[in-house]
Amino acid sequence: MRRYNFPRGMRPSLLEEREKFYKNEFDLELCEKWLNWRDIMNTAFAVIVGRHTDIYPPEYERVKKKALIIDEHSGLKDVLEYVLQYLPEGVYYDRNVYKDLKKCVNCPKAYKDCWNCENFLGQELAFDVDPENIPCPYHGTVKEKMERHQGLSFCMIEFKRARKYAWRIYEDMKEEFREVRMVYSGRGFHVHVIDEKATRMSKKEREELAKMYSSYGIDEWVTNGEMRLIRLPYSLNGLVSRVCIPLSEEDRKFDPRYDERAIPEFLRK
Repeated sequence: MRRYNFPRGMRPSLLEEREKFYKNEFDLELCEKWLNWRDIMNTAFAVIVGRHTDIYPPEYERVKKKALIIDEHSGLKDVLEYVLQYLPEGVYYDRNVYKDLKKCVNCPKAYKDCWNCENFLGQELAFDVDPENIPCPYHGTVKEKMERHQGLSFCMIEFKRARKYAWRIYEDMKEEFREVRMVYSGRGFHVHVIDEKATRMSKKEREELAKMYSSYGIDEWVTNGEMRLIRLPYSLNGLVSRVCIPLSEEDRKFDPRYDERAIPEFLRK
């Protein structure tokens, strides 16, 4: 199992812990409510079994690093059945908006080059602010950490800077759009822009936004539209054993080391 350095209390979750979480804690109703702006039946989901943790059911070793797409389902209960089958380190949903998801299932492009497809209606705008992307006076840049095989490691200095940058993006987006949501991703933060106006933004417009915030520790591929998957709120981030949760404006000092909303039961004393 790979070793990363995380803030106190964070560690990869074991298979039995993932199973316990999804059987006993994962809240389908809250998840469905969070996704209520979009048609769940026309939404694709995905799981990554063990890409970063090297913890996975042995029968899925061949696909442990791949994003396994769930595009044939009858709702979130079906998606949960897949999750309990794979016991993945991460669960995601596809931000793309499609006319008819069924047309995507057998498409030879396999969700590549969707922007030029007549079945593509747009993509939810999002910013993924990762603490490991932010330079640290003690641990260096992300490039230096990757050279030490610690590319996903982060400390609370990096986390607090990521938190500050994420809220700045949130405030900027609130000036332009009506519905903006902040989510703790388990490591960093996701800023979701739900407005139809944002969904219909062109790829060029998104690329300009990504450049504008490139110094904020964002994953530019998410904002510019290349990476369509994003972590599903209320799911478990199995790399650090933290729950991905939506935040309110009162959560500007949110600290995942102590906030029980983000700590799964298997880590609570």
